[in-house]
Amino acid sequence: MGAKKWKGKEMYPHLFSPLRIGNIRMKNRIIAAPTSPSMITTEGHFTPEMIAYLEEKAKGGVGVVTYGEAIVHSATGKSHNKQLQLDSFGVKQGMAQAARAIHNAGAYANIQLSHGGKYGGLASVGGDQDQCDVAYGPSHEMTPAGEVQEMPKELILEIVESYKKAGKLCKDCGFDMVQVHAAHGWLFSQFLSPVLNQRTDEFGGSLENRARFLLMALDAVREGVGPAFPIEIRLSGDDLTESGLGLEDCVKVAEMVDDKVDLINVSCGNHEDPDMFCRTHPSAFYPRGVNVYLAAEIKKHVKTPVACVGSLNDPAQMEEIIASGQADVVEIGRAMLADPYLAKKALCGCAEDITPCLRCYECFGETGTSETVKCSVNPTMGQQLPEKYGRPEPEMKKRVLIVGGGPAGMQAALTAAARGHQVTLAEKADRLGGNLYAASAPYFKKDIADFCEVMKKRVARSAVEVRLNTEVTPEFVEAFDPDALIVAIGSKELVPRIKGIDGANVVMAADAELHPEKLGKRVAIMGGGLVGTEAAVSFAREGKTCAVIEMRDQVAADANSFYRGGLMPEVEKSAEIYTNTMVKEVTENGVLCERGGEELLIEADSVVCALGYRSEYDKVDALCEKVDESYVIGDCSKVGLIYHAVNQGYYTAVRL
Repeated sequence: MGAKKWKGKEMYPHLFSPLRIGNIRMKNRIIAAPTSPSMITTEGHFTPEMIAYLEEKAKGGVGVVTYGEAIVHSATGKSHNKQLQLDSFGVKQGMAQAARAIHNAGAYANIQLSHGGKYGGLASVGGDQDQCDVAYGPSHEMTPAGEVQEMPKELILEIVESYKKAGKLCKDCGFDMVQVHAAHGWLFSQFLSPVLNQRTDEFGGSLENRARFLLMALDAVREGVGPAFPIEIRLSGDDLTESGLGLEDCVKVAEMVDDKVDLINVSCGNHEDPDMFCRTHPSAFYPRGVNVYLAAEIKKHVKTPVACVGSLNDPAQMEEIIASGQADVVEIGRAMLADPYLAKKALCGCAEDITPCLRCYECFGETGTSETVKCSVNPTMGQQLPEKYGRPEPEMKKRVLIVGGGPAGMQAALTAAARGHQVTLAEKADRLGGNLYAASAPYFKKDIADFCEVMKKRVARSAVEVRLNTEVTPEFVEAFDPDALIVAIGSKELVPRIKGIDGANVVMAADAELHPEKLGKRVAIMGGGLVGTEAAVSFAREGKTCAVIEMRDQVAADANSFYRGGLMPEVEKSAEIYTNTMVKEVTENGVLCERGGEELLIEADSVVCALGYRSEYDKVDALCEKVDESYVIGDCSKVGLIYHAVNQGYYTAVRL
């Protein structure tokens, strides 16, 4: 094959062209963006799990792997509960091991230098425990989370020195780059703000003065790492808040740092502003690449290479961004969790096999819940340490019958077949996918539709025998006589005993999502969970006037807080919301409800039932009774999320 061995270099010539930054030569234009799951010790050191997480990204073919938000001055700047603390005694060993692991897997190692500013001492999105003793910001302020003290000049100089020490430490431990974080509402972003920074000394007033702290820190880092060592900076292209900088001033800041850095990473928004979080980390309500325009504008004004971000997932889009001159580098965060091998698949010309990120924020949510990381569509995310050592071959190659072709069944079939078992996947419908079709029907759920297609194509390429239009009965199982049976028949929509629910104006949620043409102009949705609220957003897009009826005190209550933060503004724009409201009856004119002891009629032409799903345990039990070895996975085990289906499918199959 020689020098022309990679199809991806022909398909994406700009994406896979090398780029020199300082003394390193990136093999492609893809950087694994800074991420920092909480797999850190309470002393602020790397864990083996964290190192394995970074190592896998390097194995996946990117040019650079970046660890995010390492704290340079932990006495004042630790903004999350657990973060890498570069001034913690004993931190070097894990850092050196992480750098070696990234190198040995084929990428350069980068690390982000950060300080939370006032959030070091305030409870925040990432940190509600073990805050620093005092919250220091550019100026004194009273916030709902507590008092902020103006940072003394002596402390500013001390923190500048900490950036120098941190840069040298990272270089000494084997890292090839450092990135100075000056965006997302952290320390330097706070000092740059014309609203938060009300100082009257040399660190306040004009933009040049407000940028002084940042410029001093960059000079200090350069002193610590030396002349050829690459320094990246993360800047906002627009803070998108009234308290921050607009695009014009962000361009000026980029011009100020142009001679001090080797790569400018352009992001936006504010991590601690709930309204901005889902723009900084774009939700499914935004197009992919939504923030690239900011990098493109800054690139017009600087000579330093520019990197862009913005929920990028598609190599073809990345190629177009670089080829058109909008940016020199793409940085990828969540998409690398969904598929750490994205770059390698693109290089091999296998982009159609890239597992798409659903932008569901399960990764963020799990970091806050359990201080680990997971992914809805990648069952080994967060499990890289045990996965890297592999598994022994099955003691016996089995005839495996899998009933149900939804996400749980497809994942189980793929994993079992990859382990050498003879797998038959039976699905009663005429296509694989199960409930993924209804779940992907809303206009903002294309990511789920793409995931469904990727899984179907993998099954088609595999050794799995697929039998469509096949309803598996106990008699079928008995005749098939499998060595192992996996039941993944999904769940059915719940139809409660409500008077009038069998009326002609009632449509089940899945049917309504797939066929919105069945609905009248006014739609009342019974059930304010994820299904009901997302349906309201979808139906409003179709021109419907919607109402959501929920018996609890809030809608979308079970969604993780990060996803809910992006969803709720859309729901509030799309529907009238009735919480603490009990459905009594469906009538020809709408839904008769009770709220606060009073009856009210929510008028509607169509009523959508979105009151949840239930598992069909009787069917499951009848199938399992026919074999000695059986497993129950996905929604027919317990109604859950896509994560539960994929995870159970994978780990059940590896136990066969």
